[in-house]
Amino acid sequence: MRRYEQNWLPEIFNDFFANDWMNRTSTTAPAINVIEDETDYKVEVAAPGMTKEDFKVNVTDDNYLVLTLEKKNESKDEDKKRKYLRREFSYRKFEQSLALPEDVNRDEIKATVNNGILTIEIPKVKVTERQPAVKQIEIQ
Repeated sequence: MRRYEQNWLPEIFNDFFANDWMNRTSTTAPAINVIEDETDYKVEVAAPGMTKEDFKVNVTDDNYLVLTLEKKNESKDEDKKRKYLRREFSYRKFEQSLALPEDVNRDEIKATVNNGILTIEIPKVKVTERQPAVKQIEIQ
């Protein structure tokens, strides 16, 4: 069984976060953790060697959290005796969209990068007391 076919997460997680993860290989896509507690959700993206300038995090109008990672590396070595130029470069780009649950406070989402880990904190809307489903209206 391939990793992306496993369904080991609770159904509610799949519904809220649209768990249609892209097919991944371990060399190109970073690992993503999604954690929930009573007050918030937390998304952790492992991207060693990446800095905060390499990340973009957006929330779309249709309530998706879009993570984009892009890194360009280039090094040049020149050997004047041999008229030789060696050039090595690499380019990495990754984008992932996660559907946000309805209970998030979009205005309070925060993101930080520390030691190659992007952490996005997504607070939940505070639950207010629910009104009873049936309310008797007094007729005057």
